Amino acid sequence: MAVIDHKTRVTPVKEKAVEQLKNEFQNYTGFFFAEYRGMTVEEITDLRRKLRKNDAVCRVVKNRFAKIALDQLNHKGMDECLKGPTAVILARGDNEGPAAKIMFESAKATNKLVVKGGYIDGSIYNAAQTEAYSKLPTKLELISILMGTMKAPVQKLAATLLAYTEKLEGKSEN
Repeated sequence: MAVIDHKTRVTPVKEKAVEQLKNEFQNYTGFFFAEYRGMTVEEITDLRRKLRKNDAVCRVVKNRFAKIALDQLNHKGMDECLKGPTAVILARGDNEGPAAKIMFESAKATNKLVVKGGYIDGSIYNAAQTEAYSKLPTKLELISILMGTMKAPVQKLAATLLAYTEKLEGKSEN
């Protein structure tokens, strides 16, 4: 039996598609991969709408093109995530956590979106690690926690001083 050597033919159309993906991907630092099989158009549209509010996007891409584009950007190692029908959720900066959170909320709501993993700031995450990442507080939430903690001693001092002045005013009236 003869072995057939199969080569993919590179055409200008394919090169252009990869270049367009590369140009879009270079604007993002976080990539989340999910299988969307069985989702309705309405469900995908709802997911995209929620992501857009957080400066993130959802793209359904040809796996081979996405792999080439990501490899060219030195984002290697996502071959396992790029199998089967794949939606890539692109996020950047402080919006990576909220984008991951939206993806998992959609997965729970539809029971059709299956998270495969993620690539965040040069690190590859499996599905469980990506879910853990989605549960972390955002930068703004951390700042508000910090400010609340910093404000507590000052509030306590102000309340103590107020109580002391009221006590002194009460003694002076007697």
